[in-house]
Amino acid sequence: MRTGFGYDIHRLAPGRRLILGGVRIEHDKGSVAHSDGDSVLHALCDAILGAIAGGDIGELFDPADPQWADADSRIFVEGVLKVAHDGGWKVGNCDITIIAEEPKLSPHRLQMRQNISRMLQVPLDAVSVKANTNEGLGEIGAGEAIAAVAVVVMVKD
Repeated sequence: MRTGFGYDIHRLAPGRRLILGGVRIEHDKGSVAHSDGDSVLHALCDAILGAIAGGDIGELFDPADPQWADADSRIFVEGVLKVAHDGGWKVGNCDITIIAEEPKLSPHRLQMRQNISRMLQVPLDAVSVKANTNEGLGEIGAGEAIAAVAVVVMVKD
């Protein structure tokens, strides 16, 4: 059994879409990113890769590569899981925290958990998604950015 940690942050800007955990969330700002900017799935990918000592998401999906422009981050999760499965690893469980002042994320948590559960092929009770504010501090607290942290337990298949 191994544990991995992942972190991702994206600036927010008006006129962009906000996608977290594979869920499109209505908000006046969205992530500025090369892909769809899903901080939740990006942090999750890095946590999985960290647990298996597989590098990081940027090594597998180069952000300078035009093929990943506006890419759905579920593609990244699929790619990372393939690397894990090829090495004999599977996800045991994950715990994710989203850090944002707004929008209110509690109405979307279940759908995020369901999406992630399907992607990882684990039971719903093996996926935790929580949200916290940054208490008005820094770029996140000012509503200029959104971040996510993820911890994953990987088990040998």
